[in-house]
Amino acid sequence: MKTVKFWILSISVSIGAAQANDRIAGDTTSYSSPNGVQERCVSLSAMPGGNYGDEDKKQEKALCSINFYDSNIAICPKLRSTSPGTFVYRLGTGPYEGNQQSFEQEVCPRGQIMVKEADGNPVSFKVTMTDRTTSGTISTASLLYYHFSRYLDANIHVPVAVWRSMDRTTHEQRVTRKGLEHSAGKKSLKMNHAAWQILDQAEKDPGAYRDTDELFTTDRSQIYGVMLNVRGKRYGPEFMGTRKSGWGDGQNRDFQQTAPFLALRSDNPLADAIAEGRAKASEDPDLRKAMGNGISNEQLVYWMQDVTEITLLDYIFTQQDRIGNVDYVSYWYWVDGDEVKFAENKPDSVTDAEKAKRIRRTWLNDNDAGGKARYANFTRRTQMLEKLRHYNPKTYRLLMAMDRDFSEQGKLFEHVRDTFGLTASQFENTVKALQDAAAIIRSNCEAGKLRFDLDPDAYFKSGNSPEHEVSCNG
Repeated sequence: MKTVKFWILSISVSIGAAQANDRIAGDTTSYSSPNGVQERCVSLSAMPGGNYGDEDKKQEKALCSINFYDSNIAICPKLRSTSPGTFVYRLGTGPYEGNQQSFEQEVCPRGQIMVKEADGNPVSFKVTMTDRTTSGTISTASLLYYHFSRYLDANIHVPVAVWRSMDRTTHEQRVTRKGLEHSAGKKSLKMNHAAWQILDQAEKDPGAYRDTDELFTTDRSQIYGVMLNVRGKRYGPEFMGTRKSGWGDGQNRDFQQTAPFLALRSDNPLADAIAEGRAKASEDPDLRKAMGNGISNEQLVYWMQDVTEITLLDYIFTQQDRIGNVDYVSYWYWVDGDEVKFAENKPDSVTDAEKAKRIRRTWLNDNDAGGKARYANFTRRTQMLEKLRHYNPKTYRLLMAMDRDFSEQGKLFEHVRDTFGLTASQFENTVKALQDAAAIIRSNCEAGKLRFDLDPDAYFKSGNSPEHEVSCNG
């Protein structure tokens, strides 16, 4: 369960200040609601130089092919956690085939995510909801994380996200009213119910929601958010830390006492840093228990890379609710010639003699408590970037290239400014945060504190990752 507090550090923002908006750029698919409202699904334009796979484009197309008014598409209110999301189900086979209305009346109230009556996992439709009585959710953040992760060629999996709008009246009738009704009177859904109350008021009167442009299109006829596929199991203390110091700064410092983070903090060469990180983490009985029979060196190196990417993205986007909200999917990894391959199911051709290993790979699904300057940037507050002593040379070069581009107001600068629907202040905050992050990591390099020896695939192949010489200017 997501347990996020909404912590605003700066409350001096003008009530009338412009917010994120629907002026986004990309390939558009249009739909018409029963009320004649023209809805949009937009696959945002790719980041210049970004590494997008064929599967990314396939998922973007699949997400934008979903028509909420198709009789084989059902939408249900999210009746768990804290935000007023929507689950989108396909009904192409099974007992509710072609019967959207019955599914929404009979299955949605159960509040389950996975339901046997639908075809596979639901798609998540997330909208913005930020109020003192609710958690903090900004839909734009999912788009930023997706596209920036592809530019940085990240090892972590950040879900494909597309921008989607929907007739606000229809959404209020089909989803919000039911979310309000079925969350009422349930202690465990107190914050979820508060979010549905505020969303219901806003959809009836958009002006009732303070940051109107973050939730509604310019003409106020539609609510908007993002659509994405999420999956995976939630990490425990072995990766996220014990969280025994409480929400906020405390649990973010606990995160820095895990084996992968302690290894990243070590000044020693990679092999010694791995051993040091594991040994120090094991001094905490809760972490020792969470690590069970031990964590392989290969797993720790992949996690070290994941932590460098998570901390970088979270710093840039002012993420305030990362700890406890990271998932993983387990894969089989093996070496085939000079190539590292992986699959969820081990192929018959891969034998134990070939040393196939189970590796948990990080899925960064929950990114919606970022992208807003008023959020608490715990990565910055607890100085995570300053403490890193190992880095991937490719990640470093890409970060420095983006920093130079932003300084020169180049293609990346223009793309971020013109694509994501950011206001001037949001854009400026993003640029500044990225440049600050680059300056911190570059400073570590210039001080001789940074070892460029983090390459998980190289380590998996040979049990060693060579240290590279890298210019601190990238």
